[in-house]
Amino acid sequence: MKIKDLPQTERPYEKLEIYGAENLSNAELLAIIIKTGTKEKSSISIAQEVLKLKEGTMYDNLRFLQDISLEEFMQIKGIGKVKAIQLKAICELTKRIARPIDKPKTTIKNPKDVADLLMPELRYEKREIAKVLILNNKNIVLRVVNISLGGTNFACIEPKDVLAEAIKMQAPKIILVHNHPSGDSKPSKGDYSVTDRIYEAAEIMGIELLDHIVIGDNTYRSLLLKNVCF
Repeated sequence: MKIKDLPQTERPYEKLEIYGAENLSNAELLAIIIKTGTKEKSSISIAQEVLKLKEGTMYDNLRFLQDISLEEFMQIKGIGKVKAIQLKAICELTKRIARPIDKPKTTIKNPKDVADLLMPELRYEKREIAKVLILNNKNIVLRVVNISLGGTNFACIEPKDVLAEAIKMQAPKIILVHNHPSGDSKPSKGDYSVTDRIYEAAEIMGIELLDHIVIGDNTYRSLLLKNVCF
């Protein structure tokens, strides 16, 4: 059935206007982005095919869309290069919307504060990313610095990279953070080894490494403080 053959209150555009975006299904929301169908399929039918690109994926979990390539989108009849690019752009926008808004004078009191700050950005990343929170004596965040972008299983974290910005800013405290793309926040032996190296190097430079936090998918682990307040 074509969209125009549906009752007006069941067409995605009109339904969103009348009932609000939160009352549309995933397929209906995607259909609005896809916009037009083909002679054989409506935009909703095409959207349903998009949602089936990953076998075994729960219908309500749209995270997998961020991993679909342009070529995979274009394998669906009715999605050309332009629509595939639009879908990729929407996926990237949603990822950026999830990033925390910079707040002045963010104070870090414990590992949960770190997780709350960076979880929205790091939990869905498919590559390991390492960041350093640079703090003043009152544990107020002065800067968040990206120090390493790795592959799906590792990020190269060197003490000199971790400490460089803190030394430049003459900051007294830092917190190291990195994610596990697998979603499991359990630290590896390598994570503990890196923590020891950076702790020793920071101590030599007169900088306190408060913690090393591993971010997973809605989980996190503290390698040093186990949720003890700073």
